[in-house]
Amino acid sequence: MASLTSYLTPTATLPKDGLAGALAGRAWRPEVGGPSLVAIRAGGVIDITSTAQTMRDLAEMEEPAKIVREAPGERIGSLEDLLANTLEETRNNNLPWLLAPADLQAVKAAGVTFPRSMLERVIEEQAKGAPEKAEAIRLQVNRQLGGDLKNLVPGSPQAAELKKTLIEQGAWSQYLEVGIGPDAEIFTKCQPMAAVGHGMSAGLHPNSVWNNPEPEVVLVVSSKGRIAGATLGNDVNLRDFEGRSALLLSKAKDNNASTVLGPFVRYLDETFTLDSIRRIEVSLKVEGEDGFELSGRSSMAEIARDPADLVKQMVGRHHQYPDGAVLFLGTMFAPVKDRGAKGQGFTHKPGDVVTIAAPELGCLASVMRLSTEAPVWAFGTGALMRNLARRGLLK
Repeated sequence: MASLTSYLTPTATLPKDGLAGALAGRAWRPEVGGPSLVAIRAGGVIDITSTAQTMRDLAEMEEPAKIVREAPGERIGSLEDLLANTLEETRNNNLPWLLAPADLQAVKAAGVTFPRSMLERVIEEQAKGAPEKAEAIRLQVNRQLGGDLKNLVPGSPQAAELKKTLIEQGAWSQYLEVGIGPDAEIFTKCQPMAAVGHGMSAGLHPNSVWNNPEPEVVLVVSSKGRIAGATLGNDVNLRDFEGRSALLLSKAKDNNASTVLGPFVRYLDETFTLDSIRRIEVSLKVEGEDGFELSGRSSMAEIARDPADLVKQMVGRHHQYPDGAVLFLGTMFAPVKDRGAKGQGFTHKPGDVVTIAAPELGCLASVMRLSTEAPVWAFGTGALMRNLARRGLLK
C-alpha cells in the first residue's frame, strides 16, 4: 500500500547533490506559535528569521543564496526529525514541522505552456467535462492539428498562419490561443499563505470526478521581476470543472489544499542557474491504495515559452507584485492511462500518494484527500503579521 512515510527522509527529499545548493524553507515552531524561515544545512535546520523574516524578504535580498548559507541562526532540529514530524497522522504538535516554502508572495501559474498538455486542454473543452468522450476527441484533435507542435514558437508568423487555418476549419480553441498566441495564460492559483508542503494532504473538490496532478517547476520571483530560485509544485487540476466552462477555472484550480509546493526553494548560485532550470526534467508517480500506479515526466526542454519570458508577461509596468510571486511554469504531462472503464482515462482517488521529483530540486510528496477533509487553512497573512510582531521581528 502506498505510504508517504518512505518519502519523508533526507535522502528521499533532498536534491541529488544533497546540500550543495542553497536550500531554504519554512517550519512551524510551536514554542513561538508561528512559522520561521529556515536554512537547510549540514548542521541541521537553522532558523534564520532574525535575518529574513519571510520568504518574500529573502527573495528581495541582493544575494539570497549567500544569506541562506551564511546567516546566523538557531538550530531547531535535524532535517530527519522535522521531516518525520511533518506527517499529519503522527505529528507531535509540541515539536517543529515543515511548511510550504512560500508566504507573502502571490501564487501565480502559467497554463498551456507545453504543446502536449495544450492538446489535452482542447480535449477537455470539447468533452465538456465528460471523461468518457476524451479518447475519441483526442484522435480527432490530433488529426486536425496535423502533427508535432513542439517546434512552433508562440506568437510567431507560423503560429498565426496555423491559427488562420484552424479558424477556417472551425477548429480554433481558447486553449490554442494561449498555447500558440502571443499572450500567455497566467492565472492566480491560490492566495498567499494557502499552499501546503511536502508530506501533507493535497485537496480535491468533493464534486470532481475527473481530475489530475500537474507536476511543475515553480519559480520564485522578486518584486522587481528577478528570478531568485525555484522549487517544485503540484497544480492540482479538476478537468471536469474547467472542461464544462473556462469560467470555472478558479473553481478548478483554487480549493483548500489544492496548491502543493516544496520541499524547499533552491536559490540561484554557481551550482544552480537559470539554464539549470531550463534543463530540469520533472518526474511524477501516483500510487493508489487500490494498487494502481501511474508514472510520467515533464521536460523543461520542451516548454514553448521560456521561463524568463513568462516572468516578463507576469510582472512589469503593466502589473506589479510588491511582495513578489511564485510562478508555476506549467507541465507537459497530462495522464490518459485508464484507471477504470476503458476510454475514461485517469482520475484521482482519495489516498493516492503523489510524488513529484527532479534531481536539482528534490522530491515533493503528498497524499490526496477531499478538500473538505484536508486540514482547514486558518493561518493567513494577518496571523503571520501579528505573530512576527509579537516576536519582535517586524522592522
